[in-house]
Amino acid sequence: MTDLSAERLEEHELEAEAAEARPRAQRRMAPIVPAQNIAGRALVLVIAIMTFLSCLTFGAVTLVRDTASVWENQISREATIQIKPADGLDMEAALAQASQIAGEFPGVKSTRIIDRDATARLLEPWLGSGLNIDELPVPRLIIVTIDENNPPDFAAMRAAITPKLPSASLDDHRTWVDRLVAMARTTVTIGIAVLALMLSATLLTVVFATRGAMAGNGHIIEVLHFVGAEAAFIAREFRRHFLVTGMKGAAAGGAAAVLVFIVFSWWSSRNMATPQADQATALFGNFAIGSAGYLGVVLMVLVIGALTAATSHATVVAYLSDIDVRQPDA
Repeated sequence: MTDLSAERLEEHELEAEAAEARPRAQRRMAPIVPAQNIAGRALVLVIAIMTFLSCLTFGAVTLVRDTASVWENQISREATIQIKPADGLDMEAALAQASQIAGEFPGVKSTRIIDRDATARLLEPWLGSGLNIDELPVPRLIIVTIDENNPPDFAAMRAAITPKLPSASLDDHRTWVDRLVAMARTTVTIGIAVLALMLSATLLTVVFATRGAMAGNGHIIEVLHFVGAEAAFIAREFRRHFLVTGMKGAAAGGAAAVLVFIVFSWWSSRNMATPQADQATALFGNFAIGSAGYLGVVLMVLVIGALTAATSHATVVAYLSDIDVRQPDA
């Protein structure tokens, strides 16, 4: 009887120990940095805004750079001969004569006379449709396609055309395009500077957010530090938290920037027939940043996420070092 009671008592003790161990095994360790709080959501929003502006700046820089490259390529491929109307001048004969003289120079691939209808279409945005160019002293143009690798001697071409056709002038567009290219390069430089400032502002925001998170969890960090937890462990917890936070905000901002680029590209493609869109397309292309631009947006998102994690890691390590300096005995 006594043995039976002892066995039952032992069974009750084992069941009680199992019941105590069950919730202990199900209990999860709380993270050092809270997963969701007001500061964390605000940081995601700030990083999203910074990433959005940074990606827009990067896209604008890419667009201007590509446009400047197109301008430089066009200047190396074409030149223009302009013939102004004059008394007693047979315009059609003058156009044919200038085209023949230019075509004889080495380095000239072909010449093309802009006909009356095409000239009227060029003037349509300013003078309206239904224009009769015979009633106005409108200059006529000849497009000279040149060899990029072996350009002709433009000075010799001018010297050959001007004595025979005093009202004709050869324009290789170098003066105007050089100014536009210089302006585009200046814009690219300013855009890169603005992009650097935005990234710096993002890093400073992460530093202050990390400080705030550590201020709210300072007692936990100090207890962990003083009981022997390594600085690398504490910094790793903060780095993981802020990496996820930074990637969330950066991904949201990058996606919004990509959506803006797609909308602008769609709008420009839908309005190609209007004179305003033609002028904008001539200056900036079709507002498409291309695969390189979208790849840059992805890299921007990854860089901002990595910089967020690295900045939080460095801030935590500096904070722990400051604790050691203030309390060397501990």
